Amino acid sequence: MSTPTTTSKAPAHQGLHHLKLCVSDLERSARWYGSVLGAHRVTELDHRRPDGTLFSVVLDVPHLPCRLELRLDPATARALDGNELLTLAVEDRAAVDEWIAHLDGLGVRHSPPVVAMVGWVLVVPDPDGLRLRFYTSEPHGLDPSRVEYDSSWLSTGTSAGPGGRAQG
Repeated sequence: MSTPTTTSKAPAHQGLHHLKLCVSDLERSARWYGSVLGAHRVTELDHRRPDGTLFSVVLDVPHLPCRLELRLDPATARALDGNELLTLAVEDRAAVDEWIAHLDGLGVRHSPPVVAMVGWVLVVPDPDGLRLRFYTSEPHGLDPSRVEYDSSWLSTGTSAGPGGRAQG
């Protein structure tokens, strides 16, 4: 098989169709994404096996440019514990603080605001430990030496942050 070159022209596509996250419990995760992000289940798009067993649900998430599919796959969900597959943009530090108030009101565990490379980031582990992140579009303007590279909330692939898997 040949390696693509930078001069090759790929066929056009129309952007994202949907995102897919693997979860260990469909109903729990659908409720969590519903309460945290305001997602609504599109029941007519439920995926079922020929025997009627539900294996995937589709969510409409406000402000997401595509749908979010939650796929029942406990082994992959465990393997992805601590990884960051979805980062949502928020305007600025004040928006991060609004998310913190929202999450605190729901009793959802999250990081403190973390000084990341360019902006502030808020890390929120989902029920399987997958890290949903809110990253500011507006730069923080801080000295790069203040970036919290050693923050356990910014490291990936080991756990959902301090304390392991998320609750809820």
